[in-house]
Amino acid sequence: RTILLSVISLLNEPNTFSPANVDASVMFRKWRDSKGKDKEYAEIIRKQVSATKAEAEKDGVKVPTTLAEYCIKTKVPSNDNSSDLLYDDLYDDDIDDEDEEEEDADCYDDDDSGNEES
Repeated sequence: RTILLSVISLLNEPNTFSPANVDASVMFRKWRDSKGKDKEYAEIIRKQVSATKAEAEKDGVKVPTTLAEYCIKTKVPSNDNSSDLLYDDLYDDDIDDEDEEEEDADCYDDDDSGNEES
């Protein structure tokens, strides 16, 4: 993934002031200044992309080639209220438990000190 992001970044616009790869920087600037007429940079990039695809296929990896393949599609949650039924049922159970607790509280004698004296 990191390699793909690096390649995409380089294809968009490499950092031509970086000393990391002077030859590539010079070729890119020459290609950019010629408005694409100088084919050396573009040809090297094509060869590198082809070699990367071949290596990826050998490893069983499918390299995305379109924007749609790069982007993750998410499912939009439906407006179906059936999933709320579970929460409603649980809420109703809690209310029933509270009612039972109130009923149980009535069985205790408030005057009982707990000392077994009546």
